[in-house]
Amino acid sequence: MALVTAAGITKDYRTEELTVPALRNLNFEIEPASFVSFVGPSGSGKTTLLNLIGCLDKPTAGRLTVAGTDVGTLGRKESAAFRGNHLGFIFQDFNMIPVLTVYENIEYPLIMVQNIPFRERKERISRMLAAVGMDDQGGKYPHQISGGQKQRVAIARALVTNPALVLADEPTANLDSQTSYAVIGLMKKMRDDLGTTFIFSTHDTKIVGEAEVLFRLVDGRLAEKELKEGTAHA
Repeated sequence: MALVTAAGITKDYRTEELTVPALRNLNFEIEPASFVSFVGPSGSGKTTLLNLIGCLDKPTAGRLTVAGTDVGTLGRKESAAFRGNHLGFIFQDFNMIPVLTVYENIEYPLIMVQNIPFRERKERISRMLAAVGMDDQGGKYPHQISGGQKQRVAIARALVTNPALVLADEPTANLDSQTSYAVIGLMKKMRDDLGTTFIFSTHDTKIVGEAEVLFRLVDGRLAEKELKEGTAHA
């Protein structure tokens, strides 16, 4: 069963005088444990689509199903609960809370979203810190670590809630090439180890090269789907 199914997804942004089409009649499926990238020029609809999958916005028309739920029908509180239970997010600017330590940044969604008991929180955070190679950095603050390390923390924070799906909007935009490849490799390893699906919106050719499935967007339309050779998911 597909993890994400889009059927006729359309998104318009309306003002009093104008309707601006952002997405036009998209149809696609994404399988569990996939490494997927939506690519296209600026304004093609990549970020809009991630916002819809991430329950941050709703389609104007069509049906979008994520983890068995028609997310377009969810209210505000239901959407927030769904995000907390099923989704993780990684951003290009890391979105770390500066007054919290590395450990506390990873812990934050476990307290604020899932209300996980202390002992389980500690076990999960320790496991995630080790998995991203940051087990000796938990007591540091964001200003004390590098950009690559911040993105590793962001990956740990996205995965600590055990989401089925992680959405990553330009996650390597603020990293140098060597660090970008290291972060991409880490995300791919986490996918292999945990079975988490990663969906990217990106211009980065490094992510495009590593993605197993590419969806190309042009002017809000799905122009092409490319399945890399040797990929298990059709």
